[in-house]
Amino acid sequence: MVDAAKRASARKVAAVIPYFGYARQDRKDQPRVSITAKLVANLIAEAGADRVITMDLHAPQIQGFFDIPVDHLYSSAVLVQHFRKRRIPRLTVCSPDVGGIKMARAYAKRLEADLVLIDKRRPRQNEAEVLNIIGEVKGRNILIVDDLVDTAGTMVNAVKALRDNGADQVFAACTHPVLSGNAVDRITHSGLSKLLVTDTIPLRTSVPTIEIESVAKLFAEAIERTFKYKSISSLFDVDKS
Repeated sequence: MVDAAKRASARKVAAVIPYFGYARQDRKDQPRVSITAKLVANLIAEAGADRVITMDLHAPQIQGFFDIPVDHLYSSAVLVQHFRKRRIPRLTVCSPDVGGIKMARAYAKRLEADLVLIDKRRPRQNEAEVLNIIGEVKGRNILIVDDLVDTAGTMVNAVKALRDNGADQVFAACTHPVLSGNAVDRITHSGLSKLLVTDTIPLRTSVPTIEIESVAKLFAEAIERTFKYKSISSLFDVDKS
């Protein structure tokens, strides 16, 4: 599509990619594997895209894989507002792994909530094993935040560990609902009160446990400002500390 637009003499092409695929293949973590995130970034730029607009990359440094400008939007601008309106008492934000602690800290700061961390290890690909919970969860309502849910193994294990340690209700929020395999069935029977997702990926099914918040307006505003050469920095959820 980018190549066709360029060959039709388009002055400017922006690739709007709500969910950037292969984002988890951002490093060589074992022998003889490709760094596909970099490969796809090269393909998009080589095809002729002048700019990329995306949301919640699995690792923010993937922006550096592109040789063209990248506008990196954050779903927390939308999801935090949802949980503010719910006014959940005794709320604690939970990161399901060490890599997500920065995102969880940002949610906790905005929601004026406590923060806990789940220390886990992954014995095999797409399998997660919970080891320890760092922080107090007994008698608390927990909000698990992550950038994506794939097989839901991490999410389900986290819910079980939190429940076993005395947590009351457990909620979750993620940007990209990949939900591969039997993920939906796992979530439905996990004891999770609610999973809030965005519409960066269309859901193939509808279940009461999963609720959708649209980020279409955020992308629309970014697209309009980009093509009118206006600043879009106000759209970035830059306070991630």
